[in-house]
Amino acid sequence: MSRPADPRRALVIGAGLSGSAVAFSLAQRGWSVTVLDQANGLGAGASGLPAGLAAPHVSPDDNVLSRITRAGVEATLQRAQTLLQNGTDWDLTGVLEHNVGAKRRLPQDLQGSDASALATPAQIAAAGLPPGTPALWHAHAGWIRPRQLVAAQLQTPGIQVLWGQHVHSLERHGTEWTVRDAQGQPLGQARWVVVASAFDSLALLQPLPGFAVPLNPLRGQISFGHMTDLSADERRLLPPFPVNGHGSFISGVPTPAGTPGWFIGSTFERECEQAPVRPEDHEANRLRLATLLPDLGEAMNTQFDPARVQGWAGVRCTLPNRLPAVGPIDRERLPGLCLSAGMGARGISLSVLCGELLAAELNHDPLPLPPELSRHLRAERYANPVTSSHQRDGAP
Repeated sequence: MSRPADPRRALVIGAGLSGSAVAFSLAQRGWSVTVLDQANGLGAGASGLPAGLAAPHVSPDDNVLSRITRAGVEATLQRAQTLLQNGTDWDLTGVLEHNVGAKRRLPQDLQGSDASALATPAQIAAAGLPPGTPALWHAHAGWIRPRQLVAAQLQTPGIQVLWGQHVHSLERHGTEWTVRDAQGQPLGQARWVVVASAFDSLALLQPLPGFAVPLNPLRGQISFGHMTDLSADERRLLPPFPVNGHGSFISGVPTPAGTPGWFIGSTFERECEQAPVRPEDHEANRLRLATLLPDLGEAMNTQFDPARVQGWAGVRCTLPNRLPAVGPIDRERLPGLCLSAGMGARGISLSVLCGELLAAELNHDPLPLPPELSRHLRAERYANPVTSSHQRDGAP
């Protein structure tokens, strides 16, 4: 007689930002979670980004993406405050958004709020931008080192991480899913399986009946260097907080080697499934810095010399409407199979919220978002035929 499936046991495929967040949120609710990852350790995929920002998206009508990212940033910063070391792993610095082209506008009910506001002349000057430069100030925002967040989440009691596990296929027998390697050997079984392996999720899920989530690859490269290589004049031009708006610039944050560094990026290359570091993308990031912070960009030109500049590249995963796909994929045809993917360049801002959303649904807890927002993130929005691509994309 076969053993009954444990309803509070899950397999999570992928140990990056998305997978670790799901695993953490389930384990916090008393679930037993096994995380499988093909890499041999942390940070092998897009979650190996050396440093990035948790900062909100704004729009004049406070659209769905803006409201969801605002909730996501709040969730990420709370998680960072709980698990990470301030000043080393993350920092609530605030972020100045250089409103390049004056494309961003705050909605009326957020203007002058504690979270986001028009930047003051003093903040614009501190960034080294000319007086009158259009800019926003996000007080509840800051930088995070994603690898440190992933590591902290995976260390939660109730989580077992198995590295070097190349999941090749998924099969359902009775009430359980079995994950197998390329030789057909079982790697694990559970009633619930969460696929959270970014764009690699597509190859794994595409053979299954009815799977129709249109995941796409998005390659990005950042350029970085060491603070010790900067001249005194370059140091004087460094803003005291991160600046975004045309990519983002962060300084004073530890590099992968542990020494303080500066970071600019990232590039955006769609439909690219490989992530080599390319010299031409360093040049693109140099130009990006020149637009974002013109005086600093001019001063730091020589920092992009091939002998000095370093780089990191990764492949992220996107969906057509820039909103992730979270939760059960198709309850009728694929019961027990879930997804948490499609966060694009907003993995830092959205992964914690998505993990909470998925875990709350599986555990029958109140959702962390109101229904009118959470429905836009449901992976199942792609499951049933609909009359228009507008509806299929979950657009408002």
